[in-house]
Amino acid sequence: MAPPLLTLSNIALTFGSTPLLENANLMVYPRERLCLVGRNGSGKSTLMKIAAGLVEADSGDRFVKPGVSWRYLPQEPDLSAFRTSYDYIADGLIGADDGSRIPYLLDALGLSGQEEPSVMSGGEMRRAALARTLAPDPDILMLDEPTNHLDLPAIEWLEKELGRSQSAIVLISHDRRFLDNLSKRTVWMDRGETRDLDKGFGAFEDWRDEFLEQEELERHKMDRKVHREQHWVVHGVSGRRKRNVRRLKELGDLRQTIKNQRQVTGSAKITVTEADRSSKQIVKLSEVSHSFGGRPIVKDLSLRINRGERLGLIGPNGAGKTTLLRIIMGDIHPDEGQIELGLNLETLVIDQKRESLNPEWTLKDALTDGANDTVMVGGNSVHVMRYMKDFLFLPEQARTPLHALSGGERGRLQLARGLRLPSNFLILDEPTNDLDLETLDLLQEMVSDYNGTVIVVSHDRDFLDRTVSRTLAYEGPGQWQVYPGGYSDMVSQRGSGVQSRNAKDSSPQNASTKSSNSKPASETKDSAPKLSYKHKFRLEKLPQEMKNFESLIAELEQEMADPNLYTKDPKAFTKVNAALQKTRSALSAAEEEWLELEMLREESKG
Repeated sequence: MAPPLLTLSNIALTFGSTPLLENANLMVYPRERLCLVGRNGSGKSTLMKIAAGLVEADSGDRFVKPGVSWRYLPQEPDLSAFRTSYDYIADGLIGADDGSRIPYLLDALGLSGQEEPSVMSGGEMRRAALARTLAPDPDILMLDEPTNHLDLPAIEWLEKELGRSQSAIVLISHDRRFLDNLSKRTVWMDRGETRDLDKGFGAFEDWRDEFLEQEELERHKMDRKVHREQHWVVHGVSGRRKRNVRRLKELGDLRQTIKNQRQVTGSAKITVTEADRSSKQIVKLSEVSHSFGGRPIVKDLSLRINRGERLGLIGPNGAGKTTLLRIIMGDIHPDEGQIELGLNLETLVIDQKRESLNPEWTLKDALTDGANDTVMVGGNSVHVMRYMKDFLFLPEQARTPLHALSGGERGRLQLARGLRLPSNFLILDEPTNDLDLETLDLLQEMVSDYNGTVIVVSHDRDFLDRTVSRTLAYEGPGQWQVYPGGYSDMVSQRGSGVQSRNAKDSSPQNASTKSSNSKPASETKDSAPKLSYKHKFRLEKLPQEMKNFESLIAELEQEMADPNLYTKDPKAFTKVNAALQKTRSALSAAEEEWLELEMLREESKG
């Protein structure tokens, strides 16, 4: 075997008083396909940053073979020093690289090259960082959550791109299917140490479970030995003092060994508060059509969702999934067709839009809404510390500001906040973002055990296969088709996965036919619409404005409902009627503005 390109030996690192890494090791060989797995907070990203030379360990050795080049994909890239996304990508080229791949990568990742960092979304920045990482041809690619902000067509494109890469790949991802398809070796980050499996991720979970079972058996044997020694100390013969002293010392050492062992963190306990039973029919769409700005969102869709169903909604970014979801929920009235909503619906939407969380809140405030020490869960009062424990938060994190939480912790917090509320119609919009594999398993079980109806919007193929019984898939502009089963069932029936909105051949061969001068893709196609800060501000404010309009309309309608108003005061009647019409028009305008901005956001997001 060829010598390793990069070696980390006995790496230790402590944050505050808690050791994050204690005895971590990593070797990366030429053309390696290695995945780093472990729970959120286990140190995966930190170990990768140490490997990339971005973080210095407290102790241990890092060795990179002379002449070896590498590129690291950060989770939060900084483009502020560059005029455009193209400039940022080109700045990452290595040596003699001519940048001929940049137009191909821009096209594949839905960028123009002319995006200005000051107005780019987080998803656009992540995709630009991915293009910067892939544009050269380094010896090692270090990719931290590369599928974040990518839709299904882009994820499957990236799989093929990495599959034919000549670089060694070190990969962190919570996408099971992505790991299954790419990894050949697995390094498990567990309680500060690394444990190596010379197989891909597909074999990891069974191996991990066997390891933990064996560890528990050894712990049980050790506990029994401590019990026997304690019994001997209390009831044993008092003679032979030297032997007694030795056994007492051994007992103390044994107790210290058990104390020093870092325990496996408990499992999350995801429970959902269920409302009263809904009607059998949840929603029925009859020949529904809706367009925006001349662009069809849905055409002649007929769909019936019954109580207890699990429906997956999939499509590329910009296909109109959010708008279609709001039509199904009855929030948007379609241009044509009819929608019948069932009775006694209690809808809960968990959309993972973490911008709704105030970064200055503490974890406790976010769960209790700034009240006392209790969380209301389905009408019952639960102490916040107990509820935190159910979602794998430690008691000392109660006063931690949200901006200090990891992406996975914020994902768990969003679930914890949402699942407090009673529901019988659950909408999960990208619920898997940043969640570790164990929490994903619990979320899957929760969806399976939920007595109500579930719609899942996700780019996670494995999660869809495990949770949904029918799939509503994007087939082209305005066209949606229902398939029995999950994502894999859909692929087998239609012969291919989800296509991008502008599906075309984006193979590497086509990259060579593009300009050798590496001109930005915007010179050959129009730039996609982008959200300015003004747009983002309006998008945040419009929901509250619409609620205010709706409240005012309700008040005015109540006044108009007085049968004596016109006879008592015709002028007042006219004034109230005019105000009602004006407010209705304002609400309609706000809804149209929100829809336009929401469509723009969906097209520009990652």
